[in-house]
Amino acid sequence: MNKQVLLIFVPIALALDWAQASPTLVFAATALALIPLIGLMSKATEQLSGYVSPATGGLLTASLGNLPDLIIGLFALQKGLHEVVKASISGAILANILFTLGLAIFVGGLRHSTLKFDPSAAGLNAGMLQLAAVALLIPAIFNVSVQQTEEDLSLEIAVLLFLVYLAGLIYTFTRSAQNGQGTTLTVDQRNGSKPAEWSQRQSLKVLGLSTGALAVLSETLTDAIEPMAAQLGLTPMFAGIILLALVGSIAELSNAIVFARRDQLDATLNIAVGASLQTALFVAPVLVFASYAFGRQPLDLLFSQFEIAAVVLGTFIALRVLANGETNWIEGVMAVVVYLMLGYAFYCIPG
Repeated sequence: MNKQVLLIFVPIALALDWAQASPTLVFAATALALIPLIGLMSKATEQLSGYVSPATGGLLTASLGNLPDLIIGLFALQKGLHEVVKASISGAILANILFTLGLAIFVGGLRHSTLKFDPSAAGLNAGMLQLAAVALLIPAIFNVSVQQTEEDLSLEIAVLLFLVYLAGLIYTFTRSAQNGQGTTLTVDQRNGSKPAEWSQRQSLKVLGLSTGALAVLSETLTDAIEPMAAQLGLTPMFAGIILLALVGSIAELSNAIVFARRDQLDATLNIAVGASLQTALFVAPVLVFASYAFGRQPLDLLFSQFEIAAVVLGTFIALRVLANGETNWIEGVMAVVVYLMLGYAFYCIPG
């Protein structure tokens, strides 16, 4: 199905919000409306990258690829929904390294008995995943050890994570220039070498309009998330870590599946694992920085014990998949099943 058909939900979501309809209906309609908008933003970014050098195109893709998550997170921060924001961060990491990667491997494995990929690039991504998991562990270990939360510690970790992100970009572009190709660390290349289908002006116009619409709907979404959770008997954590994260991962999911079906698993890994790395190394630090600008209570990186355990477990599963340069559909099933079990566990956690 063409995702652009779902654009009909943009006016529907706005109308439901204006009419003060059920928060569940508002949230559902808004989530459906965001799917084609995120897709349009992704395609417009890809088209724009075709008019610049590979290095600049990679930077453009890396910078704008996280724009939907950032916009939604910023609106949630502005409303003081710190726990929802943190849940969406850990949820995005889990959704990409377990659900997106697992489902893509499963679909691709049904067509190709064995899926192969470059183990050196995958090993680099695996190392970065481990770094992200350690960064999430440190504030929790500190909190347990000294029985207090240190906001400056979260800020310092955010600064270091952002520096690692910049270092990863530099390494990626340097390696790309040396090899004449685009093996990525934190930049997922989705456009390959295909010529641009849109003009530069059209791409900018689509990007601007879709970003503006996404900003308006992000406010509607964040307004509805807590009332929706209360109405359905869900916790704000579950709404952020599962529902909000899955909405933001739609573009990655569809692209990862397309490449896996073509037996291009390196591109699938760049998308799924790269999206998780960008969330941990770019989105999370930027949201921490932004929380200070809003003048409210700063956002810390102190996640719940189960969130941390889930991210560490998800990282372990991803490392298992990336271990030997090849995989198959049963490993994809394993990753998806782990995600579903974790999702049910988050559903059972009391508010």
